[in-house]
Amino acid sequence: MSETSRLPSLEEIKAQARRLRDALTGQGATVTHSKSLELIAAQYGFRDWNTLHARLGNAPPPRLQVGDHASGLYLGKPFRGKVVSLQRMSSADGVIRVAFDFDEPVNVSKFESFDVFRKRVVCTLGPDGRTVEKTSDGAPHLQLI
Repeated sequence: MSETSRLPSLEEIKAQARRLRDALTGQGATVTHSKSLELIAAQYGFRDWNTLHARLGNAPPPRLQVGDHASGLYLGKPFRGKVVSLQRMSSADGVIRVAFDFDEPVNVSKFESFDVFRKRVVCTLGPDGRTVEKTSDGAPHLQLI
């Protein structure tokens, strides 16, 4: 299988391997966890678990790719911008570090007496398309629309 976007998350694949091991053990066939991981990898068309794990561990989540254009709200202000970098965070499923280069600078100031423009923003997005970081009133810094 060559397309990572069709694969479940790493955590889901590990859960499938646990369920397979438990089911086989329930039928009297003793299988180690590593063997169940190998069987699941083969089911998805990979030669072994390490190859599947490398494919999932090195790929950004499928909803965004470098070069994509995205739009949403940054600190409550609308934006449209290009994804210039992605980094999958190993600590949590579906959490990515994304850098956006906005098409037009966004004025994030809440005061009319001065302007604060942002052109490039780096943030940590959860699987819901909202930042993990929040403003003092609990709103996400950035959310995709």
